[in-house]
Formats: sequence, structure tokens, C-alpha cells
Amino acid sequence: MLASLERAEYLTPTPVQAGLIPRALAGIDVLGQARTGTGKTAAFAVPILETVQRGKRGTAPQALVLVPTRELAVQVRDEIEKLAHGRRFSCVPVYGGKPIRAQIAKLQQGAEVIVGTPGRVLDLIGRGSLNLGSLKIVVLDEADRMLDIGFRPDIEKILRRCPQSRQTMLLSATVAPGVQRLAQKYMRDPEIMDFSPKSMSVETIEQFYFTVDHERKYDLLVKLLEREQPQQAIVFCRTKRGTDRVWRKLSKKLQGVDVIHGDLMQSARDRVMKAFRAGDVRILIATDVVGRGIDVSSISHIINYDIPQSSDDYVHRVGRTGRMGREGVAYTFVTTEEGSELTRIEILINRLLKRDEIEGFNAVATTVPYTAAAMTAGPASDSAGTPAPPPAPKKTPPGGRPRKRHRRGL
Repeated sequence: MLASLERAEYLTPTPVQAGLIPRALAGIDVLGQARTGTGKTAAFAVPILETVQRGKRGTAPQALVLVPTRELAVQVRDEIEKLAHGRRFSCVPVYGGKPIRAQIAKLQQGAEVIVGTPGRVLDLIGRGSLNLGSLKIVVLDEADRMLDIGFRPDIEKILRRCPQSRQTMLLSATVAPGVQRLAQKYMRDPEIMDFSPKSMSVETIEQFYFTVDHERKYDLLVKLLEREQPQQAIVFCRTKRGTDRVWRKLSKKLQGVDVIHGDLMQSARDRVMKAFRAGDVRILIATDVVGRGIDVSSISHIINYDIPQSSDDYVHRVGRTGRMGREGVAYTFVTTEEGSELTRIEILINRLLKRDEIEGFNAVATTVPYTAAAMTAGPASDSAGTPAPPPAPKKTPPGGRPRKRHRRGL
């Protein structure tokens, strides 16, 4: 293990690793609160690798890691395999979007660790392809996000099938009431460890906002990218349709632009993430669903094209940059109607975002207000100063009564 850590260049433990690993190795149930990007994957991967033993072909798994997204499942698998370098060890990721038969075949060959999304894990259990009877450790990674997505029933069904003697580790960026209830119900006297700073956003990330009209967002995005020239950037949109729209327009202007969201086939999502990690994709347009599965250390800029629906999502979006203490910058586009949402974010992170502007670019259109004075003013004159002719009198049909105009309903 020491050789693997040195090979991975993990020379000094982060606070999460220094606090969590000794307690986990002692077999204690741990509820850890920590943001993404603080090294928590290695914090539970090391105890797993130190606890599980090499099994025979076809043996049941000894550790299970539940994660909210497919991308995170692949990321955790990669981290575990990196730390297992030099030993005979099998870690199988299972998630939707890929053929289930291929995953069943891998499970039949035997695997010490399973990393998967709750839905696919439950599906494999129902088919009789995944036996949880030999589990020693269960990890719930990004527990708050799994509950947000609606995985709570699936998680509870899985935990009820696990041995009572197992060790459980629950890791979450925020310990909401739902997370607390889950811990009380399925963990044995968990030791609560809080590694999150008082301010929920790290100091190494500069955070700015632009006031912008909705119609001018795309133009502002282009100007901002031209000014900043980011090494790598993620542009977050609220909807899948919105990500596609921004990607189509931006890819015609710039090179190295790609898109990722939940409606893409898994093979396409894997291809995009591989290209992004390799640096071939410089600007990635993404939704929140896949935002938590993106862990690329070279991300220099985060752009919130749409302000996130919840303040917690803002913390997770911004956490994609400034990984492991590196510097980063985040920009948020705020329309005039979204001022209260910006205030909620500032209260959560206990920090005021700085207002930014791009020289020579008007992000908010200046229009003449439509006032009562304008309505009661006399007839306008033309450019030559000649008064405009008075409006023609309305024609009255035979009978003396004006004809009524009816609006036809649809």
C-alpha cells in the first residue's frame, strides 16, 4: 500500500484522509462530511484495500461502494485500481447505460469490490447475479446527491440485504435531515467527522457574477471565453435541451467544445469524459446530473450559464475547479429576476460574489420605459420636425353602432 501511495504521488494525507483512514481501519462506522475534491475517494479506498482479501474465482464481493452517477462509478473504480497497483485484485463498476450481460459475466468471474449506482445494483440482486452475503464494508459516497436524485428507496433495499455485521461508511458534502435519518437507521453508533470548512467554498476559488439579460447570455459567454482563454472550462446549464443549444452554437465558433448530459448514450458519455481528461476537449457544456462525476485537476474555470436551482448545487459546481488546493475561478450569470437566488448562495457560502463586467459589452439592454406619460403624449413628429398626421376616424357601419371586434379563443 505504501508503494502504491508513493507511485500515485500521495505523499501527504489531506485532512479527510488523515482523519478517516485510522477510524475506518479500526472497523468503526463513520459519517464523514466533506466536499468533493478533498481526497475522500482515497480515504475510503485505502481501508477497503487493507480489509478485503484476495478471493477465489467466482467468490462474492467483500466491499460495495454506492455512487449517484455513472461517471463517478468509473472514477472511483479508477482510483481503487490505482491504489491496488501491484496486487491481484478485481474491482467491477456496474451502472445503467451499458449491457447488463457483460457486467454479469464479470461478476461471475469474481470481484472483491463492486462500485455501482443503486438502480443497477438492485437490478443485479434481483437477477440473482450479485450476492451481498459476504460484504465486510459498504460505502455510500455522495449520499446527499443520491437522496436528491431519488435513490433513497433503492439504497434502503440494498442496505437491508447486507450483513448486519458489516462496516458502513457514509460520505456526504452536506448532512441534511435525510442523510441523518439514513445514518441513524442503518449505521452502528457512527462516529461523525466534519471536514468541511465553515465557509462552504474554498478560498482558492475566485467567484464573480454578471448581471445579464436572458437573451444576451450566449453573447456574454462568447465574450467571457475570449477574455479568459481558459485552460479547461465547464459551462453548466440547467436543462439537457439548454446544454445542446449552447453546444451547437458554440462549437461553430470554437474548437474543442463538447457536451454531456443524462440523455446521451453511455458510450458517448464515456468518449466525452475520456477526451476531456486527455485535454482534447477544452470547453465542456454539462448539466448538474453529471457535474459531480467530473474530477479533472486541470479545470481552471467554471461558468454557471444558468444559476443552479439549489444553493448546494452551486457549491458542487464550483468545486469542480480548485481541486486539491489548486487555484480556480467561477463566473455566474444572473438575470434581473434571479437576485434573490444569488443572495441565498452568498448566505450559504458566507461570502459576497464580486460583480464583473466586460469592457465594451452591454450585458443588460437599456430600453426606454413604457410609462403613462408616453401613452398620454401628443402625436409624435417625424425626423424633419413635421407633426404626424392625426389618426383617421373610425368608420361606423350602417345602423350607427360600431362593430365589435372579438378575439377568437384557441
